[in-house]
Amino acid sequence: MWVGTWHNQYGSRLTITDESDHRIQGSFRTALGDSAFAGEEAEISGIHQGECITFNFSTSSATGESICSFTGLLREGKLQTLWHVVSDSAVKPPAPGEQAQLMKLPWAHAVLTNADTFTRDS
Repeated sequence: MWVGTWHNQYGSRLTITDESDHRIQGSFRTALGDSAFAGEEAEISGIHQGECITFNFSTSSATGESICSFTGLLREGKLQTLWHVVSDSAVKPPAPGEQAQLMKLPWAHAVLTNADTFTRDS
C-alpha cells in the first residue's frame, strides 16, 4: 500500500522502500531551498497501521539540528499529512538591519507546522 515514490504539492519527494511489519523505511528530499533539510536525502523511519502513517527524519549541520515528523491518512489515493519541524538554531539577524548570525532559537520560534498532500508517482 505504501511502497513507492510520492510527491507533494511543492515537489518534495517521499520514497518508501519497505512497509513490512507495520514499519516504514525510505527517504525524503525537500524541494524547498529554505528548508533546514535542503540539499539532503534524509533517511526516514516510521510506522503504519491500516491507512494511517507516521514517519520521521532529522539533520545536523553547521546551522544546527532539526527534526521533522509527518503524520497522515491515505484517502482516495492521496496521502494527507500534517508535519512539525523543530529546529535548534537558525541563521538570521538578531534585530532588523543587523548582520545575520547563527542563533539558538527560543521555543516560540523553533517550531513550524503545516500540511502537505502527497500523490504517488505513476
